[in-house]
Amino acid sequence: MLRPSISFRDLPSLAVRRPTLIVVLNLLIIVAGLGALLGVEVRELPDVDRPWVSVRAFFEGASPETMDAEVTSVIEGAVARVSGVRTIASASEEDNARIWAQFAPNVDIDVAANDVREAVAGVARRLPEGVEDIVVVKADSNARPIIRLALTSARLSQEALTQLAEEDVQPELLAIEGVALVNLFGDRKRVLRVVVDPMRLASYHLSIDDVAKVLASTDMDVPAGSFKSDDQLLLVRADASLWQPDEVERLAINEDVRLGDVARAIYGPAEALSHTLLNGRKVIGMALIRKAKSNTIAISNGVDRAVERLNKRLKGAEVIKISDDARFIRGSIREVIYSLGIATLVVIAVIYIFMTAVRPTLIPALAIPIALSGTIAAIWLLGFSINILTLLALVLATGMIVDDAIVVVENIQRQRRLGQRPLAAAVLGTRQVFFAVLATTATLVSVFLPIAFLPSVAGRLFAEFGFVLAIAVAISSFVALTLCPMLAARLPASWGAPDTARPSPMVKLGNRMVALYQRLLDFTLGAPVLMLGGAILIAACAFALYPTIDRELLPREDRGAIVIYMQGPDGVGLDYMDRQSAQAEALLEPLRDAGEVSNIFAIVGRWDLNRVFLMAPLTPWADRARSQNDIAQALRGPLKAIPGATARVSQPNSLNLRRSGGRLEFTLTGGNYKGIAAAADAFLVAMHERLPNLEDPEIEYQQTQPQLSVKVDRRRAEDLGISVEGLTNTLRAMVDGLKVAELNVNDRTIPVRIESAAGAIDDPSDLSNLFVPSAAGHLVPLSAFITLEEVGVAAELDRAGQKRAIEIDAPLAPDYTLPQAMADVQALADETLPPGIGLHFIREAATLQDASNDVAFTFAVAILVVFLVLAAQFESVFSALVIVLTVPFGLAAAVFALKFTGSSLNIYSQIGLVMLVGLMAKNGILVVEFADQLRDQGLSVRDAVREAALTRLRPVMMTMLSTVLGALPLILGSGPGMEARAAIGWVVFGGLGMATVFTLVLIPVLYSILAPFRAPRADAAQRLSEELSESERAADLAFRQGAE
Repeated sequence: MLRPSISFRDLPSLAVRRPTLIVVLNLLIIVAGLGALLGVEVRELPDVDRPWVSVRAFFEGASPETMDAEVTSVIEGAVARVSGVRTIASASEEDNARIWAQFAPNVDIDVAANDVREAVAGVARRLPEGVEDIVVVKADSNARPIIRLALTSARLSQEALTQLAEEDVQPELLAIEGVALVNLFGDRKRVLRVVVDPMRLASYHLSIDDVAKVLASTDMDVPAGSFKSDDQLLLVRADASLWQPDEVERLAINEDVRLGDVARAIYGPAEALSHTLLNGRKVIGMALIRKAKSNTIAISNGVDRAVERLNKRLKGAEVIKISDDARFIRGSIREVIYSLGIATLVVIAVIYIFMTAVRPTLIPALAIPIALSGTIAAIWLLGFSINILTLLALVLATGMIVDDAIVVVENIQRQRRLGQRPLAAAVLGTRQVFFAVLATTATLVSVFLPIAFLPSVAGRLFAEFGFVLAIAVAISSFVALTLCPMLAARLPASWGAPDTARPSPMVKLGNRMVALYQRLLDFTLGAPVLMLGGAILIAACAFALYPTIDRELLPREDRGAIVIYMQGPDGVGLDYMDRQSAQAEALLEPLRDAGEVSNIFAIVGRWDLNRVFLMAPLTPWADRARSQNDIAQALRGPLKAIPGATARVSQPNSLNLRRSGGRLEFTLTGGNYKGIAAAADAFLVAMHERLPNLEDPEIEYQQTQPQLSVKVDRRRAEDLGISVEGLTNTLRAMVDGLKVAELNVNDRTIPVRIESAAGAIDDPSDLSNLFVPSAAGHLVPLSAFITLEEVGVAAELDRAGQKRAIEIDAPLAPDYTLPQAMADVQALADETLPPGIGLHFIREAATLQDASNDVAFTFAVAILVVFLVLAAQFESVFSALVIVLTVPFGLAAAVFALKFTGSSLNIYSQIGLVMLVGLMAKNGILVVEFADQLRDQGLSVRDAVREAALTRLRPVMMTMLSTVLGALPLILGSGPGMEARAAIGWVVFGGLGMATVFTLVLIPVLYSILAPFRAPRADAAQRLSEELSESERAADLAFRQGAE
């Protein structure tokens, strides 16, 4: 007879027979993890490219209406035809237009950006002459500043500081590995101004076009070829450029008039488009943008070294670091590592309490470093990074890692108590739970992997989180089935034997708990209908409680910074906004004096002249008593009281969502702005009347930007022989300045601009007194063929989905959740909006909508996959159903935990709920698998489930406590990132803690109800054995008869 081959089920016996092999395999896992630590990337969040591309076009002097009709609509139509575009939006302002295209998650962002460039290039000919600098940018989560610096000096002018920043500081910072871009704010570059006196120009019968033609020759510097000989090559360069002001003024306009007769040429700083202030002093602001896949912490270290070198080298100037994202990242990672260490100690303490001896405690404890090392190696191999989410996964995995080892070691100990010898107990005890360990591992992996495949930004964000959990659990099962039986077989023979003489206090407490649970179990099995009714009633209460839980995209995080956005009336200038900004800065000064704020950084004119960006980095978390949210709440009232400007406090978040937290934003779309504006006004009235929880909603579209409309009588102009093109240059030069050339002075590009003399044009009526040449060479005043009209226009025109759109922004009342607001606004829109007007949620509301749908889909997939995996493993739909039916009750327990602790339902807590599905199923598997084994041995359904529940009480409680208490450091932690850690921690701690009660009570009841509907698993095997034996006997009989 042939010896049967060793199957995979005999892995425990292999581990006991070949201990050196098992030790070497586990040591290799540790070595791989230690090696990976040297090369794995460290960052805040997973490297997720946001799948959208932005296009920006500039058209100097164009109004928002012109940009929208002639530029934005053309480019937007071209971009919309690019393959993979999911949503598209745009905004038109004076001089520029911006278009954003969001692509499907599976689109390669580099390919998409190239496709957009080709599409824009294809319509470039259809754009008006003068549209220039069309820029296509691949936008992703890295396209925001990670470090802000300021260049300050007590004696240098802004122009000198700008030159220093451009020539010395900026190149030094760009040389740091990982830095993609260094943007400057508050800079004032040098320009050559040609200041024209319109009256003197008219007295010489000259026009602006005459001056522009002369100045266009100032930069004449062209190659003229080369002389070649057998021995030498001589380059020829024609250089007639002028850059000295007196040389420029000597240029001849005609035979009798020099440029100096009608204008003055002077060098000076360009007109300020923004002011940058640090603690009230004007500075040059610098924002560092990182490259994709670069290391933020490494960049921060490089910047620190560069700043130190610069400050030693610069004379009379200093570079100051204002904010640094690496500070939050370092702090968050440090806090998570602390939590990981505490969780490990807590889990080991729980095991020791149950094992009551050091050596058996160390066996499951060894699974922690091995599984964590293997997981870090897998992170490196898969191209993941060490970030807050992967470390959070490792903390949560700490409790789950030891679960399988606890089950194995506890069952080996039980076999020792039954009288088995050490080696036999190790093999038999592991074999008995072998299937249960594999089932729990497969179940947990089947729950965690759908998290990794969530669509949208939330899915890509949590992909590494799901993979890390799945890998950690898979490695822990390998350790549990190999290293644990090998080590347990070498424990003293006395381990596991009952100590009847002097039981320890913990043993006495455990016996009391078992006796209490036995009475509860007998009661529940005797009254299954009553227990099911009570459980359903509790679940119904949780269902009713669910809508009252606050729902948001992200918890309010303390990222150590207060950001304030201010906006003044349309048409105001920098001086006006300087005064408004000073009032907001005055509110922050007491916080700086109190040591809560380290600096006050302001950019006046950040996007438009009437907008202000204020940033106040907070002092380290341990050095202040108030959180970022508390400080923001205290500032809202005083900021709202500032007259002449609206101020809004914004708190940065980990998804970099602009204007998130406490507000609902949506757009109304239609065919023309007039119709949309009328519908928006009516909708705003309806919101005020019927939605009082929306506090003071505002329409972004306001026709309050003053505009002087110069209406040209073209027929009169033609009669006078006036060229409309010449009129354009005259108006641009006299009103805003006209750029006519660029000079190269000492390797610096300096623009040449024509401007009007101070006081020449300081009133709209002065435009009528300007002169333009006619075809006959005569000068004609503009008043002969133009009329002036002052009107109000919108400063910005928006589009969404290639339709004209108007944004509405509505702050939420304190107890009014974003999903409730979205539902109420949508219902009101369905009832009141006229035909042709659509409503679309944007920013946080849109992201929340997508994320909620994605997580709900993941829930459904996770439960279905768990059910199918369990059905395949148990070879029984009924056994799988018993386990899956307890999941809703576990989720009900999590709802109670969220409500009682005042936590919100956000992305992090929703991921915790998905995890809870797997953790609930894991506990159920231990009971159902052993009950099936006992039924195979001939026990009745009631006796089998009762014996299984009592036997598995100890490992269930050990695994539950190790997982629940392992999450405790997440809740009790402090410092940066504590809000995200607590969101998941409360779901696991509170939800699983209460859900275990449902497992221990409901599983036996459901099993006793459903199990009688199917025969024991052994029946099929026995029937197959009988039929095979009968076939073999028939074959033997036929063989003997044939032989006779």
